[in-house]
Amino acid sequence: MAILTGPATLRRFLVVGDIPPGFRDTYRERLGEYAFRTPPVETGREEIEGWVQIHNLLDTDFTDLNRWYTDPYALFALRIDKKTLPAKLFSATLQKQVEAWCDERGMERCPPPEKTRIKEALEHEWLRRALPRVSVVETCWNIDQGYLVLHSLSDRVAERFRKRFHRTFGLQLVPWSPLDWVSEPDHVDSLLASAPSRLRGEGR
Repeated sequence: MAILTGPATLRRFLVVGDIPPGFRDTYRERLGEYAFRTPPVETGREEIEGWVQIHNLLDTDFTDLNRWYTDPYALFALRIDKKTLPAKLFSATLQKQVEAWCDERGMERCPPPEKTRIKEALEHEWLRRALPRVSVVETCWNIDQGYLVLHSLSDRVAERFRKRFHRTFGLQLVPWSPLDWVSEPDHVDSLLASAPSRLRGEGR
């Protein structure tokens, strides 16, 4: 939970859309509906994603509001699982199996359809036994002020998070740059008040 302990590298977004009445219960249900679910059967290379508690990536129960919502902040995370294979080791093992197939049959070359069958069978076996690579992207959402911070600078991760967020809550995430923040009059006044005197036009 780096977003709580810091230091953290963050991206900030404006949350665009209407917040429904009774949003706490509504969002609790939506987080539960789109929470991370371990598939009932072994999967291949496709990625699996879903919401988890920010305190533990194995906790997908959002029933207790106090565990993820502290007015006005909602804290949760997106877990993404992906299984990968060691490319060089897989290629070498496949080559050995193809050579064994040829030796058993006294053939110099393995027909392409048979090589494909061997490859798919080996891939299925290895993926079935492999543990997924797990990544967790934490977020803090200020519901009252309508902004969200994401603990990632990756464009790919941010786009994936935005799509999942929209599917879950029906709200859009719009990137909010530091220039957007500075453009607000109150923030400009605060910056000038704390700036060196030469930047404020004093001491001339």
